[in-house]
Amino acid sequence: MTRLAVGDAAPALELPAVLPDATGTGTGHTTGTFSLADALAEPDREGVVVYFYPAAMTPGCTTEACDFRDSLASLQSAGYAVVGVSPDGVDKLTTFAERDALTFPLLADTGHEALEAWGAWGEKKNYGKTYVGVIRSTVVVGPDGTVTVAQYNVKATGHVARVRKTLGLD
Repeated sequence: MTRLAVGDAAPALELPAVLPDATGTGTGHTTGTFSLADALAEPDREGVVVYFYPAAMTPGCTTEACDFRDSLASLQSAGYAVVGVSPDGVDKLTTFAERDALTFPLLADTGHEALEAWGAWGEKKNYGKTYVGVIRSTVVVGPDGTVTVAQYNVKATGHVARVRKTLGLD
């Protein structure tokens, strides 16, 4: 499996998504399509934080998503957008987004194409068993479309704080 490294061109990312409502309250989500190229083209954009997680509504993924939600205002004020990607379908992601009042897009990569292209799909070991699945990862893409941060096999707890520190926000 190929992982992205700092300086690499980020692969294209355009997937079905659960999008937050315009008020940013975490209620009234809609479905649509998220495009990394469009997100990077927004004025004053410093980058997009793309994080990959195994499954909506599981304890670790909920912790990580809520940490990103709680840090979103400061990330946005620094010019960063946040987007989460999982192999879950749009219906499950909608339930997740509404249950936890998530205020950033959640992307549905049910065919694993983006997960594979971004190096976040591969062999894992858990409790002595080996299987293929999502490797919890975070990649930050700069406004020019290149990778500025690439972190793989991260732990959910405390991860957002480490991303913020890496970006120089803390």
